[in-house]
Amino acid sequence: MNAANTANAYKRQQIMTASPEELTLMLYNGAIRFVKESIQALEQKNLEKSHHANIRAQNIVRELMLTTDTSYEISKNWLLLDEYILHCLVQGNIKKDTEQLEQAEKLLTEFRDTWVQAMKQVRLDRAAGN
Repeated sequence: MNAANTANAYKRQQIMTASPEELTLMLYNGAIRFVKESIQALEQKNLEKSHHANIRAQNIVRELMLTTDTSYEISKNWLLLDEYILHCLVQGNIKKDTEQLEQAEKLLTEFRDTWVQAMKQVRLDRAAGN
């Protein structure tokens, strides 16, 4: 098995064994990575690569939006922020605007960091028996 196949097998195993919380974290990390790739490609004037990475980030944000449980008021507000992130990605892609992409990256990073803190708190609460 070559290195690429080994890496793909490892990634599939990670996904198959991850908790829903960890899958969400993987999605945030993936979206951030693709936005960074899009920005970098745009700065290098590689419009095709930038577009491809941007579309991948958009698809991840859409997946996050689809899986949001809107039965909670905070989730509805969170969804509005996801819509804004998607808007920034789309506008950044159409206008080739790194500022829009950087705004999306900033918000995705903040969401990811908040998600990590929430995961830590849930683990602490579980360990304490709450």
